[in-house]
Amino acid sequence: MTAGSRDPEDGNGPAGEPLTPPVPLSALLGDRELGLRHLAGPAASGGQGVHGAHGVHGVHGVHASEMPDPSPYLLGGELLLTAGAGPAEDPDAYVARLVGAGAAALGFGVAPVHEEVPAALVEACARHGLPLLEVPPRTPFSAVARAVGRLMAEARTRELRRVTEAQQALAAAAARPDPVPAVLARLAASLGGSVALWPGDRTAGPELPTPAWEALSALLTRVGREGGPATATDRAGGHHLAAYALAGRAALGTATPARAPGDHTVASVAAVLLTLLTAERPAGAEAAALTRLLLDGDPAEALAAGPWYAVHARGAGDPQALAAALGTVLLDPYEGGVRLLTDREPAAQPGWRLGVSAPAAPSGLATADAQAERAVRRAEAARTPLAHHSDPGFAGLVGEAEARAHAEALLGPLSPALRETLRGWLAHHGNWDRTAAALGVHRNTVRQRVGRAAELLDRDLDDPDVRMELWFALRTTDRGPVQPG
Repeated sequence: MTAGSRDPEDGNGPAGEPLTPPVPLSALLGDRELGLRHLAGPAASGGQGVHGAHGVHGVHGVHASEMPDPSPYLLGGELLLTAGAGPAEDPDAYVARLVGAGAAALGFGVAPVHEEVPAALVEACARHGLPLLEVPPRTPFSAVARAVGRLMAEARTRELRRVTEAQQALAAAAARPDPVPAVLARLAASLGGSVALWPGDRTAGPELPTPAWEALSALLTRVGREGGPATATDRAGGHHLAAYALAGRAALGTATPARAPGDHTVASVAAVLLTLLTAERPAGAEAAALTRLLLDGDPAEALAAGPWYAVHARGAGDPQALAAALGTVLLDPYEGGVRLLTDREPAAQPGWRLGVSAPAAPSGLATADAQAERAVRRAEAARTPLAHHSDPGFAGLVGEAEARAHAEALLGPLSPALRETLRGWLAHHGNWDRTAAALGVHRNTVRQRVGRAAELLDRDLDDPDVRMELWFALRTTDRGPVQPG
């Protein structure tokens, strides 16, 4: 039984949307209909969730289990519900395993197994810093799961509203007579912290303590130098720090005492605006370059020498924010994704799957675009945030039509669900747990599907030659149908 979800790879919500804020235990304890009682471990108030020894903040979901060791089935952040069968044998070891797996809290249902929560379990939770809640007999576990789901939905709505209002306020600030200070001041107010624009040390918001300012300055210098990353984060002086590369080796920095789920989206929008407002090139240079390209038909005349990277991105985030994070304003949104050109080597971005071409000169952009498209399909198949173009090797020696015919014949007996599971299993080198986590299913489901695939294919999946052939076949079908010449 599960309520709520999150991406275990990068901590972001699905498809690049802001991560749903966690549910603080105080909200559950305040629900009179549930009647939960706090027995041990920390129980933070307000919106910051739980700060236990294990470092998990708030409840991201609910899971019920009576297993002696449910930790392999946890992604972290769950409120684990049990009627007492699991921790009965060794409460201390049981709690230690939950803490190691990142559980947010333990809910113990009294009756029918136990009339009260065992004292040994209360002591173990207090010792390991795991919040322990008593669930009364009248409260079904499903009611707790529904309450968490409802509270997460309400928090998500509030956060999306906050982000939308912040974006509108930033756009209005950019239209003011002195736009750069206005955008910085609006960003500081929206984040509830301090911001800085480098170089020039233009700042807005409260003065930072020296350790935080020194660390933020180091981040700004790092992302602003040639060849530096598009974004960087750190923590110092009690602040969450982030830096975003802008055009012309400039950088935007943020420092906040707390980090809200939508802060990255808000800061990325500000970075886009500041890129346009502070760029050293004349306003509209990109438009002029594109005009030359349309009129002359020669990319080499429209763009600098490069090298350039073509990027294909799949996700549902803000394309403008993605472009700012990659240090470019050259983007082409389309249904389901976006194409970009950047002269910075791209890094993975939260909520997106990126395919990146090999470095290319302007005259080679058509080839780079095709490389990026193949790379993003490979990233989606392997469920990785970023894939670079790689030499096709042996796979490139077979004609596309011939390879597709062989792949479809080989994989014909498999349903789409079996193909997806087999692809994930091969991408994770046969690891059941990682495949299950990537697909969002139980590890036993993965075992059953892979076993069924082996039966239908009549192949030994322990044979490396078989695995290689199946992987090439799955990659071939991922590329879509052959286009007529």
